Amino acid sequence: MKLAVPDVISNSYFPAAAAIELGFFREEGLDVSLEMIFPVDKAYAALRDGAVDFVGGSSHSALAAFPEWQGAKLLCAQAQGMYWFFVMHKDLNAQRGDVSVVKGKSIGAAPWVEMGLRRLLIEAGIDLARDGVKIAPVPGAQGAGVNFGVTAAKALEERKIDGFWANGMGAEVAVRRGVGTVVLDVRRGDGPKPCFNYTMASIATTDALIARAPETAAAAVRAIVKTQKALRANPERATEVGQKLFPASEASLIAELIRRDLPFYDASITPGFVSGMNQFARDIGILKGNPRYEDVVATQFAPLWT
Repeated sequence: MKLAVPDVISNSYFPAAAAIELGFFREEGLDVSLEMIFPVDKAYAALRDGAVDFVGGSSHSALAAFPEWQGAKLLCAQAQGMYWFFVMHKDLNAQRGDVSVVKGKSIGAAPWVEMGLRRLLIEAGIDLARDGVKIAPVPGAQGAGVNFGVTAAKALEERKIDGFWANGMGAEVAVRRGVGTVVLDVRRGDGPKPCFNYTMASIATTDALIARAPETAAAAVRAIVKTQKALRANPERATEVGQKLFPASEASLIAELIRRDLPFYDASITPGFVSGMNQFARDIGILKGNPRYEDVVATQFAPLWT
């Protein structure tokens, strides 16, 4: 079986990767390999087309391939909350929480990921056109096998962009290199309150797989929950995974990033989250209706979340 993620050298989808590398999928009787498919809409298209069995990506992005949530379900969360960081070049002297720094600036963000930043800025009172804000893909981030966060940090260092909206690894690399300042960390309280529930890192699969092999879907949920528990018990196990998947410099950072993320390691997907995500999706025009909680989430697996 195949599990697709849109970024590997990252903390964003680490529970999915670690579930494979630490053997928890195997413990549950599943032979799962990790496949990177960027950007995230292509990962969901691969799920729709049967090329992969699961996607560990941003939950709202399922709508790229499954309009109105027809044909797919969220199985569980990898972690709670919208998990991207807004980072500006250090020379701009940006202050934490001050989104006005975006005015007249060029911001790098991945396709579908950028939707979260656009809506956040609008809710914070920024008019993207009036205020001259350019949000576009990061130069050099479109090739196969490119890891977005570290590529964004490099582009910031080279002043190809003024800032970026990307994962915690990209933010950490930019800060440690002395080129970036974190302006927004949504999961830890920055930005308008609704933005926490715009999206989350989740595990999704198709209605067809759930119908055909419900025990396989259940096993995947159990594997993620076991992974979260193992990392909570010993965050240093993240280094073991990082050394298999990351360059040495990023492997040395991952345990600390995972330690910071542990408060958000909860596999549950609440009705409140789905309501917030649906509202966000309608606001940005990727959803027309108001699907029910059970139209979005495979609720039969909810008892496995804890």
